[in-house]
Amino acid sequence: MNIKPLADRVLILPAPAEEKTIGGIIIPDTAKEKPLKGEVVAVGQGTKDEEMILKVGDNVLYGKYAGTELEFDGTKYLIMRQSDVLAVLG
Repeated sequence: MNIKPLADRVLILPAPAEEKTIGGIIIPDTAKEKPLKGEVVAVGQGTKDEEMILKVGDNVLYGKYAGTELEFDGTKYLIMRQSDVLAVLG
């Protein structure tokens, strides 16, 4: 991974949106709900005020509008502050 988040930021690989069908009609990608969970693939060092609690490999839940989308090597990621993560899935 060539992306290294700074300070208290984390890089998340969003879980794929679940494909839904209604009576044989496939809903297009643009109408699918944005996934709210993903896997942490990189973390920053934290700050003097905020210690990094998240680690690579954690499965997390995050807010619907949290983070900034970016694409690297054809894969879409989200980068956000650790405080934007709502929970770690156990």
